[in-house]
Amino acid sequence: MTNLTKTVSQMIFIASSLALAQTAYGDEDLARYKKTAQSINETIQAYHYNPDELDTDEYEATRRALAHLAGTAQSDESFLNGVRAIWEHGPFSHVDLNKARGSAADRAVYLDDMDVGGNGAILTWQGDIAILTVNTMMGADTIKQLEDAYDTIEARSAEGLIIDLRHNEGGAFAVRPLVEHLISEPFVAGGFVSQQWNGSHERRPTLEDMKQVAPWNGWSIRRFWSDAQDQPLTVVQFEPASPVFEGSVFILTSAQTASAAELATDALKSANRAIIVGETTAGKMLSQKIYDVEGGFHLSLPIADYYSAVSGRIEGVGIEPDMPTPSYNAMEVAISLAR
Repeated sequence: MTNLTKTVSQMIFIASSLALAQTAYGDEDLARYKKTAQSINETIQAYHYNPDELDTDEYEATRRALAHLAGTAQSDESFLNGVRAIWEHGPFSHVDLNKARGSAADRAVYLDDMDVGGNGAILTWQGDIAILTVNTMMGADTIKQLEDAYDTIEARSAEGLIIDLRHNEGGAFAVRPLVEHLISEPFVAGGFVSQQWNGSHERRPTLEDMKQVAPWNGWSIRRFWSDAQDQPLTVVQFEPASPVFEGSVFILTSAQTASAAELATDALKSANRAIIVGETTAGKMLSQKIYDVEGGFHLSLPIADYYSAVSGRIEGVGIEPDMPTPSYNAMEVAISLAR
C-alpha cells in the first residue's frame, strides 16, 4: 500500500465514522454534498496562495477523502464535521467550512465590526508585574481592552509585563495594539505572499524585498482580503503607539498558540522585545479568506502565506520558545523571571 493510499484510507475512515453517526438525509442532499465537495476543490484551486502546493499526494488524498465524504454524509452536521476532521490532517492550515449566513462579502463586514463579547484581553496583576491574558486577536472590543490595558500599565508603572497567548488561536488586527505599545521605532515584522508572488518567484521574500514595498496600512479585514490577493507581497510594519511600555516582556505560548498570535510572538521576539516562555507554537500562520461555495456553505481557505522578516516561514514550523517549559508551568517560570 502506497503512502497516498494509506493517507486517503485514514481520512476516509475518520470522515465516514462522523458521517454515519448522524440521522440520514435523502438522495437530494447527497447530490448537494457532492456539488459542495467539487466546489470546494475548484475554489481552492482558483484562490490558494500557491497552486503548486496542490499538486501533491497530500492534497490529492484530501480531495479524495472529501469526495468520499460527500457520498456518505447523512446530514449537514456530519458533512461539516467530516470536512473539519479531514482538514485536521490536511496539507495546510486555515481551511474550514460553515453554513452560510448571508454572503461572504457580508461576513467580511461583520468580522470587521464585531465584538467578541468581552474577555478578549484581561489585565491582572502579580504585585508590580502586569499579566495581560489575550484570548483572541478578533474583536473591536478586544482592541479597546488592549488600549485600556496599556494605559493602566503605564499609570501603575509596571515593573514587567507577561503576555499570555497560550489559548490564543489567532484572529485579526488586535495584534496591532498588542505589538505597537511595546516598540519604540517602526519595525518590519514580515510579509504575506500571494499567488502573484509564487507565480513569478521560486524563493521566499527577503527583508530587502520587504523594504522595497510600501508597508500595508489598511488594517481592516475587507481591505486585507483585497490587497493581499492583488499584491505579490503585503508588508506588515508596526509603528510605535503611545504609551510605549519599555520594561521587560515575557510571552507565554503553547502548541495551541496560532495564526495572528504567532505573528505577534514572532514580531516581538524578532524585535528583541520579548522572551518566549512555554512550548513551540502551532505553526498555523497563513491568512484565510471566506468564499461562497455550492450548497449554502462558506469556505475559508488560505490566500496568503506569511514570512517573518527574521525567522522565515512559520506555517508548519511554529516558533520555538527561548525558555522551553510545559505550557501549564509557563506562568510560574515567567513570574520568576520577571521578578
